[in-house]
Amino acid sequence: MIYGPEQYKNDVDRYIVSIKAQLQKLSGTWNVQSCCILEDFELLQKQVMEAHNLASTYYLQSYLLPYTDEAATLSLAAQHLSERRHGGLIVIERKEDVTAFMHNGIEVGAKVSYTMLETIFYDGNPLHDGAVHIRKDEILSAGNILPVAKSEQQGKKIGTRHRAAIGISEVTDAIAIVVSEETGRISFALQGKLYTVRN
Repeated sequence: MIYGPEQYKNDVDRYIVSIKAQLQKLSGTWNVQSCCILEDFELLQKQVMEAHNLASTYYLQSYLLPYTDEAATLSLAAQHLSERRHGGLIVIERKEDVTAFMHNGIEVGAKVSYTMLETIFYDGNPLHDGAVHIRKDEILSAGNILPVAKSEQQGKKIGTRHRAAIGISEVTDAIAIVVSEETGRISFALQGKLYTVRN
């Protein structure tokens, strides 16, 4: 599903109103000794995370739509990989050709589909550890080795897939969608930074 700007604006406004109300409630009760505010903090954290996920999804789609008609397919593939805890790394080319940074991949030459992406990243498939290279609506290659990130991500320890996603986004304008095998978390890298789409 493509998330339109009007729906995005309305949903973000709704979250902001709700978060403000929750903060107002917390500011009135945090110093009352008999009142436990842990549940209020958990609710606030949940609302902020939902708003964050909404914004990340919207911006990822906005960054992809001018370069592929398969943004919804890519989102669905990432979601399926996440649910099954199958790691994945998908590089979507934008203005710049990224072929020079793709190493040791196998040519695929197939139309983008979530079933094809799930098959490539199925654990045990010889190509599942590498990156998929997409240009427009075509999977050009799979099993690619990418340059890894030179920069630290605010002191966070990140795995090889995430470092490769950041690495390709440091040297090109590509977007790299990465799914964590350990947590199922979906993120995307753009201009050397990693953004969480879904926890």
